[in-house]
Order: sequence, then C-alpha cells, then structure tokens
Amino acid sequence: MHNFIYPNEIDLQWSILIVLYPFLTGLVAGAFILASLERVFRVEAVKPTYRLALLTALSFLLVAPLPLQLHLGHPERSLEMYLTPHRSSAMAMFGFVYLWYLMVVLVLEIWLDYRRDIVLLSRSSTGFLRVIYKIMTLGSDNISERALHIDERVGWVITIIGIPSAFLLHGYVGFIFGSIKANPWWSSPLMPVVFIFSAMVSGIAAVMLLYMALTKLRGFAVSVECVDAIATYLFYIFIVDFSLEMLDLIHRIYEADESFRSLDFMVHTSLWIPHVIVQILLGTLTPILLLGVTQVVKLAVPVRKRIYAIAGCLTLVGIFAMRWNVVIGGQLFSKSLLGYTTYKLQLGSREGLGTAIVLTLMPLGILYVLAKLLPPWQQHETT
Repeated sequence: MHNFIYPNEIDLQWSILIVLYPFLTGLVAGAFILASLERVFRVEAVKPTYRLALLTALSFLLVAPLPLQLHLGHPERSLEMYLTPHRSSAMAMFGFVYLWYLMVVLVLEIWLDYRRDIVLLSRSSTGFLRVIYKIMTLGSDNISERALHIDERVGWVITIIGIPSAFLLHGYVGFIFGSIKANPWWSSPLMPVVFIFSAMVSGIAAVMLLYMALTKLRGFAVSVECVDAIATYLFYIFIVDFSLEMLDLIHRIYEADESFRSLDFMVHTSLWIPHVIVQILLGTLTPILLLGVTQVVKLAVPVRKRIYAIAGCLTLVGIFAMRWNVVIGGQLFSKSLLGYTTYKLQLGSREGLGTAIVLTLMPLGILYVLAKLLPPWQQHETT
C-alpha cells in the first residue's frame, strides 16, 4: 500500500470467489438466452445446442452460490434470509431471485422438455437407473400426443418468462455493484446493463465451445450451420457489449469528477495488464476482430471452426478479466482517493486460487452427470 489509506481498507474484503460469483451467474444467463433462440424465436440453426444450453445453465447455476457460501464466516446463517426476508437488503432479495430462476424457470423447463424421454427411459432402464427415472417422472407418465403438445405450450410460456428472469438474475448482480454509491468504480447506472450483455456474451461463447468440444469427443461432426449462427449472434451482441463499456468509459472521462484522477492512475498502473491488455485488447477487441473476419470473408470450414474456438476462449478470458477488474479493481483504492493497496492471490486458502479452480470445474462435472442421465444430443447426427 502507499499514500493515505484507511486501516480497514488495507486488506481486500472481497476475494477471487466474489469474482467467480458474477462470472458463473453470467454463464447461466447467457446459456439460457441462447436456448431461448430456438424455443421462442425459432432459430432452427442453433437447435443442436438447445438442450445442451439448458443443462449448462443448470450446472453452473447449482454452483453459483457456493463462492458466496465459502466467503461467509457462518454460511449456515444464509438460510435466515429465506426465513426472515429483508426487503432493503440487495443480497437477501437476490436469494429469492435465485430460487425463482432455479426452481420455477430452469428446472421446470428442463423437466417439460425431457418428460417424454424420462418416461421412456423409466420403462426401458433397469436397476437403480430405473428408480431414478421413475422419481424424475413425478408420477406423470402420460406421453400421448395431446399431453406432449401441452408440455410444448407450457414450456414455451416458461421460456418467455425465463428471458426477463435471466436478465433479472444477472442484472441484479450488476445492480448490487452499481448501487454501492461509496465506490466510484462501481457506481454507474450502466453497470447492470453492461453485466447483462457481458453475461450473454460469456454464456453463448461457453455453450459454443462445449458443443464443439463434446461433439468432437463423441466422434460426431460439428454442425457448421449451428456454429456459424452462434458465432454471428456472439459477434453482434459482443459489439453491443463493447459499445456500452466504451460509453461508460467516455462518460467517466467527460465527467472527470474528483475520483477520475485516482481511477486513471489505477488504469495506468496496477490495472494496466488486467484491464487494458487482457480485458480490452485480448478479451474484447481480438475476438470481435476474429469473428468479424468470418462475417465478411468466406473462409474454409476448418479455418472458421478454429477461429470460433480461439475467439470463444478469448471471450471467456476477457469476461472473467472484466469481473476481476470490477471486483478487485474497485477495492484497490481508498475511499479517501489518496491511497492504494494491492491484492495478493493465495493458492491453498479457503478463498484462494485452488478453491476457485475447483469451483470453476465443478459445473463441468455436474454437466457430465446430467448429460449421462438426460442426453442433450440429437437423435440423428452425422459422423
């Protein structure tokens, strides 16, 4: 640390786990938005990723609260916000937003979409799997044409409800940061909007990468039409996201209030690499440029697939860097605007890098189990 800084600001209160929390919830919201393209907007090109996107959203949503639980000194007390709700607490109300999206929207839509498959699997499976599928039917084994039509219509309505719910889920995360008026790095009315669009970008990129990787691992051919369509949506949404971030930056530069010199100093020193190099150059401008090339130049299919894979990986790196710069960067300067501190990332502690890596990989393990129970693949795929 250096210059004038208050004693309670020497050590950062929010660690990498709080960085991981908005990153995971962003993947959930973005994956669901991609799934809604096929269900609501009838974009047939992305149909191969519909079920995979839903299972991906559920996998990451189940893990999303764990970083917050590990950060708490008494995680068992988190249940009290459901028993004694406090409407003036942003985090307490977020618990109800989370439960609404998990139980009412996502789980119900997956169950309706898979109900026919679950009933058939409960009849054809044996042993323990038969019991699992029997429980998953919830006693509903009617798979007549009329019943399936009702499932389709109800699922469509739930998806319609789920789109604003996905925006609310991650926009609320941005609201939590943007409503903290004491910190000029976070206090921006654009913060919830930027979080929503960055969530869409990260979720779409993650599902595209998972689809390409899992399809290859299973020995099937990746649908070129599908990845082309996903890359197109990713490109245009990325442009909107980057434009909003630049609008926020231009507004800060033009306003140039008393905090601007401190923020400008940080960007040119401790945040130069994570903000300018990693987030803007590598994680934003590079994937936009790569995706833009595929939109204007007729490239060979293998080349396009490699570009999509590189752009998707860089996109996830850039969005994670954005979360890092918001959470960690917003704590590196004192409220006095005259002092600065540093953040030392530990490896093996409860809130260290090792824990963050485990939490990041955990949804992939959950997705593997879900994909075994509820296969998201199309019945007719080409090798």
